[in-house]
Amino acid sequence: MLPKIEKILAIMRQSIEDWHVNESPVSNPYNEGSFEYLIYKKNQIDTVQWHVEDEIRRPDLPDSEIVFLKRKIDSLNQERTDTVEILDDWFYNYFKSVPKEENARMNSETPAWLLDRMSILELKIYHMKEQTERRDVSDEHIQTCSKKLDILLEQRNDLSRCFTELIEDLKSGKKFLKVYRQMKMYNDKNLNPALYGNKKPLI
Repeated sequence: MLPKIEKILAIMRQSIEDWHVNESPVSNPYNEGSFEYLIYKKNQIDTVQWHVEDEIRRPDLPDSEIVFLKRKIDSLNQERTDTVEILDDWFYNYFKSVPKEENARMNSETPAWLLDRMSILELKIYHMKEQTERRDVSDEHIQTCSKKLDILLEQRNDLSRCFTELIEDLKSGKKFLKVYRQMKMYNDKNLNPALYGNKKPLI
């Protein structure tokens, strides 16, 4: 059964809050293979990557640490893409038996990739809210971040409506789902010429 968007967002927020308890990944509390499990897993990947992206921008990092973190980001990006594609398969199987209307249209963005955007948005909301609660910054900083938070919350409402409308259109056959793959090449030793070739480094 497909949960409503409010429940999906609650799972994302749960994942973010769970990570921040000890600032490390936690065990997935949902049944493996379930839709809820995939949503929690997806957001845990995003949450880890968010903080790795923060770390790699520290000016005091030695080069070796930068290389380590960059490769970690590459690995997380691949895991993120793989998980979204598993969610795409879940949605495809969920709607595949729905008869299409004669003039049914295909959406340019799948439900899973829309949820990918919303997962990142929940992280932005969490961390922007943190900024509004700081006591070591100016009033101007608080006001600026509060305005940004308002925009992010508005975006949450807008994307939630878009997701709900897309699901309703898929249920009714007004739209149909077609699944593509990202086919990322940079992590594949058979597709990235820098990995399979004998070329000298560019720098």
